[in-house]
This record gives sequence, structure tokens and C-alpha cells, in this order.
Amino acid sequence: MSAAPSSALEKMQRRALPRHAVRVTLDVVVLRSGVPEHLPGRCTDLSENGVGAIIAGNLAPDQQVALELRLPNLGVPVRARARVCYQEQLRCGLQFAALPIDQREMIRYWLQRSAASGIRASQERESPKTEAVTAAAVKERHDRRIRLRLPLRRLYPLAALLGILALVGWWQWQRSWNELDAHASFAGAGSPIRVPAEIMEQRIVYKARPVYPEEARLGGKQGMVILDAVIGADGTVRRVRAVSGPELLAQAAADAVRSWRFEPYQAGGKPAEVETSIAVDFRLN
Repeated sequence: MSAAPSSALEKMQRRALPRHAVRVTLDVVVLRSGVPEHLPGRCTDLSENGVGAIIAGNLAPDQQVALELRLPNLGVPVRARARVCYQEQLRCGLQFAALPIDQREMIRYWLQRSAASGIRASQERESPKTEAVTAAAVKERHDRRIRLRLPLRRLYPLAALLGILALVGWWQWQRSWNELDAHASFAGAGSPIRVPAEIMEQRIVYKARPVYPEEARLGGKQGMVILDAVIGADGTVRRVRAVSGPELLAQAAADAVRSWRFEPYQAGGKPAEVETSIAVDFRLN
């Protein structure tokens, strides 16, 4: 059985909200080894939940990215965090993650405005060109336009408020990514890069088992010790510091971790010194 229908069904199930076709440029920022990389693209459709796009680069499912797009007739761009749902060739689906309220309301406003414009254009196309221009027909068309415009006029004060909120959101978004760029530059200058524990755990090439202290064994002490460690560019453990856990077990955990070896972490194509957390669990049985 072909996997294509199943894949298409999964995408349809993910799309809980209707999407509106839109053709605008899209800028995607993704972290690769702690360094931000900008990928150009084009948005193909949009909803309050996410976007469909064509991206000039490879993305992995569940990968976290930041994106920016400018919707027609809006003075400020939409900036948001998103999760990659899928990518087939260059086409991909991005789901918004913790979208700020100002950004969501701005997207909702644009979708409502686009939907109203589409309804008006469709009604005008469907009216017969040979229709007799009577007083009743003119009045009906006038009333119809008024009914379509009134909801939009009520949204104008909201649009002004959203513009202010979007500027605040843009400042917060820009500040976070400036901090990220500064962190990457600082890391490149020789400071350890902070890497999640689950990533460094996959790079362990030698792991010595800790020696259970006899005093702790006789006293029935057990539990997990959390260590903060600095791993050199050559994969050796440079520094270890106990953060939490039973004191009787902390020293034994640190002694064991000092002999561990890791595959060097790559940043910008070069081995880099990293800082990470290591958990060592002591159980009597």
C-alpha cells in the first residue's frame, strides 16, 4: 500500500484551522551547532495555527525554527517561533509554537480581511453582466457593500492596537535573537557553549561506572547526582562540579565522570569546548 495517502491524511488531520492562500517571501532562522542560519523561502498558505511554505534548505521534523513574513496591507511583519511538521522535497509545513497574542490577532485580522475581500470579489464575478440596472438592483448592491464593510470598520481600532503590540513583540523577538547571535559569537571566541544533556549523552564514547561508596551503601543512601561539566574540544572532561544530590555520592560521581570521553562537539565546523549537565544515578539494587 502506498504511503502517500497516509501522509496526506496526517497533514489534513493536523490542519484544524482553514488555510488561506498567500504568496509572500518568508525568512526562516534555524540553529545549526549553536549558530543561526537564515533560509530564504516563500509562504504558500497561512492559518492561525501555522504556514505552508517552500524553503530553500533542509529541515527536520520537530525542529524548532524562527520565521518572519510580511502579509499584504500590514505595516509590520509577523515574527514567530514554529515547529517543523514535515518536509517533502522543498515543501514543508510549520506549526506556530506559543504564538504571542498580538501576533495571533494580527494574523486573524488579516485572514478575516482577506476572506471578506474574497467574498466580495466572488459575488461581483457571479453577478450577470447583462443585468438590468434598476433602482432596486442598485440599492441591493449598495446595501451588500455596506454589510461587508461594517465588520472591517469595527476592526480598524483593533488594527491600530495590534500595530503597537506588534512593535513590542518585534522588539522582544529581535532582542532574543540578538542575544542568540551574541551567544554564538561569544562561544566562537573561546567560551564554553551550553549544550543540552541529551545531545552530549549521545556523544559519549567511554563511560566509567562510578564506585558505590561503602559508607553510603551501609547507610542505605541512594539517589541521583547532577553534575555540571565542561567538556574540552578534544572530548575530555576538563571540570566537574556537583549541583545536586546526596553528598556521600557526589564525590564518587565526579570521580567517575572525570574519566569519561566524548566525541568532540562541532560548532561552526570546528571542535568546541562545551558546558553541559550530567546525571549519575545510584541504586542499591
